[in-house]
Amino acid sequence: MSEVKKTASAQGAGPGGSPGERREPGGGWTRFVTARPRLTLLVALVLTALAVLAGGGVADRMGSGGWEDPAAESSYATAALEREFPGSQPNLLLLVDAGKAGVDDPAVAAEARRLTERLAAEPGVEGVGSYWAGGSPALRSEDGTKAVVAARIAGEEKEAGALLDRIAPAYRGTHGPVEVTLGGGLAVRHEMQTIIQEDLLRAELIALPVTLVLLVMVFGSAVAALLPLGVGIVAILGTNAVLRGITEFTDVSVFAQNLTTALGLGLAIDYALFVVRRYREELAAGADPSAAVRTTLRTAGRTVLFSALTVAVSLAAMLVFPQYFLRSFAYAGIAVVLLAAAAALTLLPAALVLLGHRVDALDLRRLLRRRRAPGPDDTGAAAGWTRAAGLVMRRAPVFAVLTTAGLVLLGLPFLGVKFGTADDRQLPATATSRIVQEELRAGFPGDPGGTLTVLAEGAATPADYGAYRERIAALDGIVRVDGPVVSGTGADAHAYYSVVPDGPATGEGAQHAVGELRSADAPFTTSVTGQAAVLVDSKDAIGERLPWAAGIVVLVTLLLVFLLTGSVLIPVQAVVLNALSLTAMFGAVVWVFQDGHLSGLLGFTATGDIETTLPVLMFCVAFGLSMDYGVFLLSRIKEEYDSTGDHEGAVRFGLARTGGLITAAAVILAVVMVAIGTSRVTNTKMLGLGVALAVLMDAMVVRSLLVPAVMKLTGRLTWWAPGPLRRFHDRFGISESEQPPAAAAGTPEERREPVGARG
Repeated sequence: MSEVKKTASAQGAGPGGSPGERREPGGGWTRFVTARPRLTLLVALVLTALAVLAGGGVADRMGSGGWEDPAAESSYATAALEREFPGSQPNLLLLVDAGKAGVDDPAVAAEARRLTERLAAEPGVEGVGSYWAGGSPALRSEDGTKAVVAARIAGEEKEAGALLDRIAPAYRGTHGPVEVTLGGGLAVRHEMQTIIQEDLLRAELIALPVTLVLLVMVFGSAVAALLPLGVGIVAILGTNAVLRGITEFTDVSVFAQNLTTALGLGLAIDYALFVVRRYREELAAGADPSAAVRTTLRTAGRTVLFSALTVAVSLAAMLVFPQYFLRSFAYAGIAVVLLAAAAALTLLPAALVLLGHRVDALDLRRLLRRRRAPGPDDTGAAAGWTRAAGLVMRRAPVFAVLTTAGLVLLGLPFLGVKFGTADDRQLPATATSRIVQEELRAGFPGDPGGTLTVLAEGAATPADYGAYRERIAALDGIVRVDGPVVSGTGADAHAYYSVVPDGPATGEGAQHAVGELRSADAPFTTSVTGQAAVLVDSKDAIGERLPWAAGIVVLVTLLLVFLLTGSVLIPVQAVVLNALSLTAMFGAVVWVFQDGHLSGLLGFTATGDIETTLPVLMFCVAFGLSMDYGVFLLSRIKEEYDSTGDHEGAVRFGLARTGGLITAAAVILAVVMVAIGTSRVTNTKMLGLGVALAVLMDAMVVRSLLVPAVMKLTGRLTWWAPGPLRRFHDRFGISESEQPPAAAAGTPEERREPVGARG
């Protein structure tokens, strides 16, 4: 074998050295890891300990918003109103329940006024008002048993949340003749953040033991099963430290921690499965542990690094969006992917060198079966995948058409998607802040969250203000206009109108009203905010940048897959088939979470729409994970094709070598995502369950059925590339094979020569 390699290298040598030499980046690092494994593990242990210290308390520094575009008109108007009219933008509501006595009872009114004055005296609380102070009918329930005290807690989201924590116990509960509960936007977001942290801890407690059991069944060894968990924990702790640093410069969403846990464990398991699998192959071929690790890093290690880059690129596409909710997932995703790959290519090889053949120690599967249960490495399993691939390729047109039609059919519900904004109904029905909002929706006049606010800036006369009010009151879909409330004079004058549109807060009517208000003539500068305005601006921001994000993902994916395969057709196939693998996820999102099917079983409230940013997030995450599995499969197919030139044989070989591995990795990742999907917050539930479905569909349908069927139909044309691109790949491409491509030139007999040399 060594003689064959030397000869091939000599034939392929050029000015820059042999292809093998040019394609072994990180060779010095490989030697360092294998020569000094204890030092490598010690350094990693120290860095992990520092990450634990640096990442402590990261969740407390995260926000629970981030769905709005900070540069949008609605964001500008909101900030201006907070500055000029704090009382117009309350974020804290005290729901005062007077019971049968009624809110106008003298004792009730006296206690309510006392609470109002006390709240107004709190440092950091401004714009306090109540039904008892102004008599507004909008602040009194229709049955007269409840009324509202409204206020605004000033400051950034984290500061406001800390102040809410401090003052809430003094106001919540019984006060003489009234019972007080807390609600409002700040309370909703703060309670959501708390629930997410609790749910994340529970998800980790569920996922870790179940994952360990599955890993033992896959690896057949308790020792080997612990390695991926170690890699995942290092990646998660390291990412928490990175996020803690990022919070010093920008806002980060608390939802991103869910992605950190899911990808940290999922990708660590993927990469560890792939590395350990190749390591075992080398040991079985007679290599000593150090040599086996070196070969593994030069082959499977390249694929792991390549796969990590493809996943990171998919997640990085979210950086083009202005909403910090999406950007947060890019920060967390890129960090955890790269750290998982780094740990898999440093800690894992060092541990394998030290373990040697003991990586297979403690086969716990014998406790469950008398005979050793087959894993993805076993000959029987590989033969089964070989037969399955042969069956699919013999009936390639049938499998290609039926599988594609089935996936498209599953995705059809997404054609009826409706976009909305996240509100209190994301929370479980027992959440206090949601209960308050439900009371306001059901018992108070109008929709408390549906009011649009028009900010007017610039010099104006009372006649100007009155004429504008009449103009907007005459617009279609406007139920009532209150105001204006005026502050300042001349060029520094500010005013605002409260406009109540017809229908739900973010319905089509409210969104239409936003457009009407923005296009209405005015004698001063106007800007519109409110839930519907935020939704309109968010949809516009995503729609404007979505082509850029999709273009980045597609173009970089095409380039990376070309560098892996040297083919023009395979990258196109990869993008199209990856997109098909996501159809079931998007169809299920609409059918389940928008339309409400299975809402009782899954424990959430269907709102009739999907939060605008969720499909973008789910696409980037699921597309990246699908590419992860695609790279694993294509790398082994390419390796075999380079060695033999046998197209169909290479497809069968690749599926036999990776089919069980990809399926096992997908099942384990799905378990982690389902654990995340047990969250009581609807968006997190949707993310976890949706991505779990996409991963399973990709591994069990697309990789197992559609890929071999399509590659059979395209035949040897699959590997075609024009001369200039072929030379580009020869110089810059990568391969899991340690041998130069044998399929590029020579007769079939010559192309098959390396197989015998490989033994």
